[in-house]
Amino acid sequence: MPLHVPPAPAPALRSVLTALSSPTAVREARTPSLLGAQGPTTPELPLPVHVLDRITPEGAFATRLAGWRFLIRCGDHAVAAAETMLTPDGWAFSHFFEGPYVASTERALRQAESVPQPYQPRLLSVPSLYMLTLWLHGDCTADAATGHPAATDVLVPLAPAPPGIAAHRPHRVADLLPVLTHRVTPTRLLSSPA
Repeated sequence: MPLHVPPAPAPALRSVLTALSSPTAVREARTPSLLGAQGPTTPELPLPVHVLDRITPEGAFATRLAGWRFLIRCGDHAVAAAETMLTPDGWAFSHFFEGPYVASTERALRQAESVPQPYQPRLLSVPSLYMLTLWLHGDCTADAATGHPAATDVLVPLAPAPPGIAAHRPHRVADLLPVLTHRVTPTRLLSSPA
């Protein structure tokens, strides 16, 4: 398997395991798939979630680690996901959720496993476009909590993707970044002649 899934911080995993074993946390999650899961549920495939905070017109960008996401598996597929966040006291469980990004993440990971080059999988969120991508980082030994997408890294937009960007189509960062830059950079208004 060419994907080198980074280990999640132990406190993040413990917080998800504690939430999964708490009937109150699962019930309050209001995720029908998790509530109706037949059999044991296990957190798998921890992925660091990085957020693309800003893109400048010149194409420079800043990212930050926002949390870790675990796919919650029951049987042979993911039924939900669990998100953790960094607090002043360390890693803590944030919430359970389900929806299209769970199945889309699972699909993109299976797709990435067939690529011959090894990658470290991460998630990259672009809040200004309501976009989530699977970020395939080329340096498998890198600290998953740090770094920025390299020009040769691959981004796979997850479904639902913004209009005009095909979901599950891999793009090199160098190719997709200009498209994102154009979409999130406000158009400058031309001043009218006096």
